[in-house]
Amino acid sequence: MSSLADFSDITQHDRSLAEWTWLKVGGPAEHLVEPRSIDEVAAVVRCCHETGVPCRVLGSGSNLLVRDEGVQGVVLRLSEEAFGEVSVEGTSVTAGAGALLSHLISQSVRSGLSGLETLVGIPGTVGGALRGNAGGRSGDVGQSVQSVTVMTATGDQFVRSEDELSFGYRHSSINELVVLECTFSLSEGDIDETLKRMRKLWIMRKATQPMAHQSAGCIFKNPRGISAGSLVEQAGLKGESIGGATISERHANFIITTPEATSSDVLALIEQARGQVAKQFGVDLELEIGIW
Repeated sequence: MSSLADFSDITQHDRSLAEWTWLKVGGPAEHLVEPRSIDEVAAVVRCCHETGVPCRVLGSGSNLLVRDEGVQGVVLRLSEEAFGEVSVEGTSVTAGAGALLSHLISQSVRSGLSGLETLVGIPGTVGGALRGNAGGRSGDVGQSVQSVTVMTATGDQFVRSEDELSFGYRHSSINELVVLECTFSLSEGDIDETLKRMRKLWIMRKATQPMAHQSAGCIFKNPRGISAGSLVEQAGLKGESIGGATISERHANFIITTPEATSSDVLALIEQARGQVAKQFGVDLELEIGIW
């Protein structure tokens, strides 16, 4: 049986995760492991399974809040170039789970393909985008998925095809431990027209979201037929602050942080918003971000 000591050359201990989350808060990972290949991912995952060590995967941290006390066990970070490659073949585009969504979009558009441009301005990696079915009013990432290569908690790898997958509002049926890569089925499009649509959507997002500040994107999912940001705003919480965390004046479904912020500040603000919205409107807001 292997042990984590066998992976000392790719492991850091008690490594702060704050720098790798968009909120820039939170404690350390007990073991931060950065595999260099899929084989190493499988070996680490099997080791964790055999020894009972908890294992998680960190993407770009764009919709993640890490608690101040940090994370027990192993945090996998697929940071090597091998996990971020994007290739185009006809109207199919294959991207590693570690590829930035922005890189995937730009590569697709440059290749004369359309279908992903509606995701412009949405941060994160391909893997994270697939798990949470990232998107906006113009569409979501799941609409273009052809197949996804995943790895189970026991280190087994297989491909889930389109008919084995389902995508809903900020949700997907992908429940395996690791997403490795995804193939998207796109359409041929006019590059100039696609770029025009992208620019229009980018301008709209920039005008309505606090992109110049540290944030984790939308904190809450929109209840059916209602805007979560509108509910928080109507509850009188725009601009509300706790410590170094503030509910954005531009969009009340965003929490922005300063260098002095802690994870506890953000959590307290989240609970205040949920409490006030439940009290005033009888709506229980569901989190869109992940909390470790």
